[in-house]
Amino acid sequence: MCILILAAWYPSSIVQAAQTVDNATSLRTTYESLKPQLDQNAFHRRLYLDSRESSSTVAGEIYAVMDYPFAKVSRILDDPSHGPKNWCDILILHPNVKYCHVAHSSSAETLTVNVSQDQVPEEKLASTYRLQFEYDPAMTGPGYFRINLHAASGPLDTRDYQIVLEAVSLRSDRTFLHLTYAYSYGVFGRLAMKGYLATFGRGKVGFTNIAGPSATEPKYADGVRGLVERNTMRYYLAIDAFIGEPSSLPDTRLEQRLNEWFSASEQYPRQLHEIDRQHYIDMKQAECRRLQTSQ
Repeated sequence: MCILILAAWYPSSIVQAAQTVDNATSLRTTYESLKPQLDQNAFHRRLYLDSRESSSTVAGEIYAVMDYPFAKVSRILDDPSHGPKNWCDILILHPNVKYCHVAHSSSAETLTVNVSQDQVPEEKLASTYRLQFEYDPAMTGPGYFRINLHAASGPLDTRDYQIVLEAVSLRSDRTFLHLTYAYSYGVFGRLAMKGYLATFGRGKVGFTNIAGPSATEPKYADGVRGLVERNTMRYYLAIDAFIGEPSSLPDTRLEQRLNEWFSASEQYPRQLHEIDRQHYIDMKQAECRRLQTSQ
């Protein structure tokens, strides 16, 4: 009883500060435990990818060491005034994100995101799916932050979309990042995804090798699990390309980010290659022009 009374008496700021310290400690512990996988893998970078699937949910996770100081990562992703806009600039790098706009209010900031199954230039927004992500800079503390993007509902009986990012500082001007992309679906949503996987997603795979130890060739996760792994990687590569902050003039930064994202994605052609570089760049530049015009 005394413990409950004390917990109720403590200011919320003190409770949150304690949670932030615990989360930072937990994430650094995860970093230590994943060092072997981070150092030796098939990604050509210090990265570990995992995924899980149940009858109604799917999630992809990436843990990665980024060669940027924590202060820079925090300034770009967790800045109260620029963070939501930066997140829109990050999300639009994903080939299937066609539009992203930040709406400000006194109680919350919302990212309106339009997504598509197709990768065609100047697709009409009326033919895309719209999600409303609430932007929540949930926790910030010395050497640690966590951000939640949450959409309660999505297209085709999908719901509870989560993009969660947490990061902790490491020594030598490096940052350890943990990205989660997840959503849930009902019966109709599962049927719709099966339809997508049988058409647009046919033959596509993820990154996790599910072949047995005696197999001579890798067998990659497919289906819904493969789908979430591909999208989690695309979002991570978008974060990495944006944080790189090209030193060029502002009017050429978008093209440099697009080239950086595409070059990184081409390291994994089996999973991520769908269109050529110029098609991707032309498509994204047109979508960004439409976004600027609409605003």
